[in-house]
Amino acid sequence: MKAHKRITAFGEVMMRLAVPNYETLSQSRSLTYAFTGTGVNIAAAMARLGHEASIVTTVPDNSLGDAAAASLRALDLNTRFVRAEGSILGSYYLETGYGMRPTRVTYGSRKNSSFNSTAKEAYNTMLIAENTDYLHLCGIGLAMNANVRYQMKSLAEQVKSAGGSVVFDCNYRSTLWEEEERRHAKSYYEEMLCLADIVMMNERDAISLLGYQSSFEGRTEQLQELIPMIASKYAIKMIAGTQREVGPDHHHMITGYMYKDGMMKIGRPMNAVVLDRVGAGDAYTAGIIHSNINGYDAEYAVQFATAASILAHTVPGDTAALSEQDIVRAMHELAPDIER
Repeated sequence: MKAHKRITAFGEVMMRLAVPNYETLSQSRSLTYAFTGTGVNIAAAMARLGHEASIVTTVPDNSLGDAAAASLRALDLNTRFVRAEGSILGSYYLETGYGMRPTRVTYGSRKNSSFNSTAKEAYNTMLIAENTDYLHLCGIGLAMNANVRYQMKSLAEQVKSAGGSVVFDCNYRSTLWEEEERRHAKSYYEEMLCLADIVMMNERDAISLLGYQSSFEGRTEQLQELIPMIASKYAIKMIAGTQREVGPDHHHMITGYMYKDGMMKIGRPMNAVVLDRVGAGDAYTAGIIHSNINGYDAEYAVQFATAASILAHTVPGDTAALSEQDIVRAMHELAPDIER
């Protein structure tokens, strides 16, 4: 029998404005929109896998915020921790790449959005912690401002005090950081690493963000050398992530890994045919959390999470809410030609 837990994700709800048909912004005169974000993706995936999922966020107190909240409810998310305040919803524009042209993300009004303008004490962290078994936090929030960083740390501390677990996804994107703040990024990340039970990261985060140096050139060897050092230094119970090899004709090779209990498990590489890769990392994270909740062994957990990521590449949009049956089928590469 599968275990069911209360999953809470903290993060910004954003409007994704996608250019259709592989066009560029300068070519197209139309956009399709959806409400998304790392927290949305994680919570929706966990809800689809049978857990009670909530999101902690602030949306505008207007029709945009109403539409965003309705979208969250349609994903079967509990919106009891969703606040309505202000008038601006963060947004980004997505131009899907093709061939040698890479996919491009351009952020719109994010720094002054309702979520990023909330007061430090806006959320009832004690109430949230009392109703949370697993809290998911994303490093993107650390780049926003001091209030968001305070909220993330406060939530993590309260959840830990209440006996819950903290999942922290490094998700370091240097382009989101102002030059002055980037100098302090390492210390902000270290605060979260010290509070986290499960961390999503890879060797690139270890080198470019935390300043580690490896005696190896190969990425897998760097991973095997650096990740155990980080787990030991910050007392992290589990570190997991993926490595990606970009191939021709929209074919990528995804390899998952997990470090737990002093053991490193490198998974079997799986081929991803890329329709839309945005959010595929969130699908992997959800697979890891679900596997941890249900006590899957390391080999199964890594392959289950990798299969979830592979499937997410085939779904348009950021939010790929996949059933366990679909993931297991993909995990064993048993996808049928047509289901009737």
